[in-house]
Amino acid sequence: MANSKYEYVKCFELEDEVMFPNIILVCINACKLHKPYDVNILKLMNSCAIAVLEEYADSILAYGFRDEYTFVFKKTSKFYERRTSKVLSIITSFFSSIFVSKWGEFFPQKELQCPPSFYGKVMACASIEALQAYFLWRQNICHLNNLYDQCFWRLVERGMNEKEARDFIKGFDKSDLNNLLFDEFHVNYSTLEPIFRQGSCVLKTMAEDIVKYRDNGAPIKRHKRKIITVHSKKIASTRFWNQQTILLKELGGFVEEINNVNPEYVRSFEFDAKLMPSTWIVVRLDGCHFHRFSELHGFLKPNDDRALNLMNSCAVAVFEEFQRDIVFAYGVSDEYSFIFKKTSNLYQRRAHKIISAIVSFFTSTYVMRWKDFFPQCELKYPPSFDGRVVCYPSTEILRDYLSWRQVDCHINNQYNSCFWKLVTSGKSKREAQHSLKGAQLQKKIEELGIDYNELPVMFRQGSSVYRDMVDNVPIHQENEESSVRYGKVIVEYIDIIGSTFWSEHPYLLHEKVVLV
Repeated sequence: MANSKYEYVKCFELEDEVMFPNIILVCINACKLHKPYDVNILKLMNSCAIAVLEEYADSILAYGFRDEYTFVFKKTSKFYERRTSKVLSIITSFFSSIFVSKWGEFFPQKELQCPPSFYGKVMACASIEALQAYFLWRQNICHLNNLYDQCFWRLVERGMNEKEARDFIKGFDKSDLNNLLFDEFHVNYSTLEPIFRQGSCVLKTMAEDIVKYRDNGAPIKRHKRKIITVHSKKIASTRFWNQQTILLKELGGFVEEINNVNPEYVRSFEFDAKLMPSTWIVVRLDGCHFHRFSELHGFLKPNDDRALNLMNSCAVAVFEEFQRDIVFAYGVSDEYSFIFKKTSNLYQRRAHKIISAIVSFFTSTYVMRWKDFFPQCELKYPPSFDGRVVCYPSTEILRDYLSWRQVDCHINNQYNSCFWKLVTSGKSKREAQHSLKGAQLQKKIEELGIDYNELPVMFRQGSSVYRDMVDNVPIHQENEESSVRYGKVIVEYIDIIGSTFWSEHPYLLHEKVVLV
């Protein structure tokens, strides 16, 4: 981050850490999964969960059903310093990336029509007993939800519309649903596939594996960690849990059986912070390990307009998806900041829902649109982004935040322009870094003969996304006249530090304007 007079805005950032010895749980849900008892969707979700456990060593267990998945981290995890925003956004982003990447494997004849998104939350289980209660609760919900889904969708397929089906089975308990399924559709619930009734448990275990063979042909075996998927009837039982060596080592064992659980007790462990009302909400996304990602995918240095335009395209998509709440966005390199109006009540201003939904939708869009910007380059592995949310109390401080990011863009671009000029002239990367250490960048640019002002404005000033107003329609809301404005979402490369742009577009940060 560049040094500037605007850096004071960092003091508004808060770190929400899960303290030791609490066990970290990341729970994610699909935002729009229309028909959750499609077995291919469930298998795709399982495949994504396996990928998460393969990618992140600290994640050792996952349980999922319908449109949700919960990931459990080992008790001693220091994953991203246990900061909940980082942990949640990275897991949600990677899951979304895998979901899009693997869609074709499970739906080869059906093209993915729109970017999927997931929202999530973090829970901190204070004990192994609390974790056991959580799993009993979720598996009970799996059973009840599946009973409902099996009845509901069969009623729809038989001719009812969705409202009629919902009204028909409203108030049914488990016994009623079981009877309906058997009497009306001749389905014995207990014969349905376990993936529906019991959910899927993805976990790391120890398994014997043949590593090589002796000269006489005899196999040499070693115990290795392996990821397996099981559909256990009772994942909260001592019998199932205490057979898993890695779970016992990393989390501890279940001492006794439990048959009942109070959901409110489990929910009490949720991080459910709500953002302060009447403040500007900023969600900032950053690419995870994008230095490696850019090198592996051959990004041009110091700037690749294809990569930047892809980021801009994703930002526009997010802007349009959350158009009632987002009023401005600013991006540079592999980061983007989204500004939510002060009156936004998106997800009741729950921080984790907002972060996860935005980063998930952005990531899904990035993967889906990759080919549009890199038609000759295959996506070699799923990218991911982390996110954070910050509240700013005044428009002046919000503008200082945006100025901070644009100053950072300017200084970093100066540095990168000099660095890659030195590298292309024959210096090693280490030599180029040493040459620029403590240097005055403006002077170095002149020495290297870089015509900085001739570089594309996007490289020098970053990208600003906003809605260009073309029409006003007055409406009345709660006895007060508001203004509903319509316009096209555009991307421009402009100075947002000075006052000119904001004077010409006063509606962007006008607190009473409703954008649709």
